[in-house]
Amino acid sequence: MATQRDYYEVLGVSRDADGTTIATAYRKLAIQYHPDKNPGDDEAISRFKECAEAFEVLNDSEKRSRYDRFGHAGVNGQAGGRQGFSDVEDIFSAFGDMFGDMFGGGGGRGRGRSRAGRDVRCDVTLTLHEAAEGVTKTVEFQRHEPCDDCSGSGAAPGSERQTCGYCGGHGRVIQSAGIIRMQTTCPACHGAGSTVSKPCRPCRGTGQRLKTVETEVRIPAGVDDGTRVRINGQGEPSPDGGPAGDCYCFISVLSHPLFDREGQHLIVRVPITYTQAALGCELEVPTLDGRDEVTLPPGTQSGDVFKLDGRGMPDPRRHGLGDLLVQVTIEVPKKISPEEERLLRELAQLEHKNVAPQRKSFFQQLRDYFVGENDDAEASLAAAKSSDN
Repeated sequence: MATQRDYYEVLGVSRDADGTTIATAYRKLAIQYHPDKNPGDDEAISRFKECAEAFEVLNDSEKRSRYDRFGHAGVNGQAGGRQGFSDVEDIFSAFGDMFGDMFGGGGGRGRGRSRAGRDVRCDVTLTLHEAAEGVTKTVEFQRHEPCDDCSGSGAAPGSERQTCGYCGGHGRVIQSAGIIRMQTTCPACHGAGSTVSKPCRPCRGTGQRLKTVETEVRIPAGVDDGTRVRINGQGEPSPDGGPAGDCYCFISVLSHPLFDREGQHLIVRVPITYTQAALGCELEVPTLDGRDEVTLPPGTQSGDVFKLDGRGMPDPRRHGLGDLLVQVTIEVPKKISPEEERLLRELAQLEHKNVAPQRKSFFQQLRDYFVGENDDAEASLAAAKSSDN
């Protein structure tokens, strides 16, 4: 039994090479040993198969892991073993689509890989409370569905689709450029392999019609503005029988009149009085769950922040809750009662602070002004007489 070479050695890559490096190395070697480039060269064909076997294993994370642990014994007898490719056509079928169909080959090759349908989008708006708790919403969006009149065939009732004469029903055509043969999508049937001679009028031969659909989406707790939630399989149908696309639900969270959000944390700004700040108090604050209290110590300053643990938002990616941050600001009243003014003036005297005088009427201020001028004049005359003496 011939000894199998190390797959990393075959492709000329290191054991820690990433997928892109492995694919690039395989592409170069596959072109180098391509049978069309080396007609009648059995050694080149053998190398071509050997490179394909190495790539088939190293390009698959599970098989690569087994190979790294057990060597060829971990993958022999499977798709990646030496028995995996009986001839060159198997290699073309397996990897033709991976490299832009550069390998060419037998008719219809590459059509085994169905394309998924396109993704669609819908939008949903949540309140902050809905975002915090999680909610199930009914969303509405548009997607194409099989036409009811032609059952998705695209052919008018009473007629049928016909095999495409340009590609022979393969959906692909082969173009040669020297030693390289390239498969491209058939320009006549656009890859379908069949054409419609008498198209269905409602869908214009496409076999699909745009419809508005509704579905429910479960939105996890803690989503933030701009988050996307995927609804599997609710997108556009595949054009060639593959899986449907997905619907991505884009979430908008409305602003809240009391709370600002920073990630998992909520911020609420609460005004307090000078006396509450100076003397300290038990301050009632709002939370998403209702009312709560924080203790303000004497001497609290405007802008100080107090934390309520675990009263913020959840995170859909991990356990735990954020915090509620209470920021206080000292609010100065624009109007006060006479008793409040008296007490504040007494406080100002105790603190030896210079404060604005009590408000007087215009005429009282005018009388005080002129009395003050007369007093100043008499004081000046007395000073002058004293100087003469």
